Amino acid sequence: MGCSHNCDSCSAGCGGPESLQVAANQYSTIGKVIGIVSGKGGVGKSLVTSMLAVGMTRKGYHSAILDADITGPSIPKAFGVTGKLEACEEGILPKTSETGVDMVSINFLLDHPDDPVIYRGPIIAETVKQFWSDVVWQDVDYMFVDMPPGTGDVPLTVFQSLPVDGILVVTSPQDLVSMIVGKAVKMAKMMDVPLLGVIENYSYLECPDCGKKIAVFGESKIEAVAAEYGLPVLAKLPVDPRLAQAVDAGDIESVKLPDPLGGVMECLEKLRG
Repeated sequence: MGCSHNCDSCSAGCGGPESLQVAANQYSTIGKVIGIVSGKGGVGKSLVTSMLAVGMTRKGYHSAILDADITGPSIPKAFGVTGKLEACEEGILPKTSETGVDMVSINFLLDHPDDPVIYRGPIIAETVKQFWSDVVWQDVDYMFVDMPPGTGDVPLTVFQSLPVDGILVVTSPQDLVSMIVGKAVKMAKMMDVPLLGVIENYSYLECPDCGKKIAVFGESKIEAVAAEYGLPVLAKLPVDPRLAQAVDAGDIESVKLPDPLGGVMECLEKLRG
């Protein structure tokens, strides 16, 4: 009662707020944990997650994806990975894609991939924590956590329970972008989670004939918005029908990644020191 939450001037000796972080499986070895967030749905957050995992794998790192979008999982579809999760004495084993990306998703626990997941918030949060604590993540250099949009149960659970090294905010060039980015950024700052930068998806469409960049969704405002919150714009990604086709075919690992994504991967490499 009456706690000011200012531990520097407190004489109670309680040691500060108790950490809510959940321990990883004792057999796991996980390097950097990167959260992929967005303020709203439909901005291509899972696509960005998939491409970053593919890109870092091509650079020689061992990538993994924790699909924390429990009610709307799409990672298995993008990689064309199916089947049920298996377990051993040490814990649950992740599924592995053709190029070696480890992943866990609720879809690997369902009888059919289109079965709805009708969970209340506490169960969703507990499922995310179990994907971290019960799965054996072996020799992972980069773990990407694909979160559902918004600032609800799952982002809160991830920020509190996992040792997140940084988050990437994915957005799109629309009038609502300032408010949407602001919500995600302010939540991360409140939770004391490092913000790495902003990625604008669907930034433009490149004409296949003349190469002109067409702002299909309006002129970008991301530079001004990012500056408002003191964040770098790490990439502006184009609308590319080939990426959509690859995801639909479960073949994201075979496509040429957008060149601007290279700046994001350089940022991630700097985290390793």
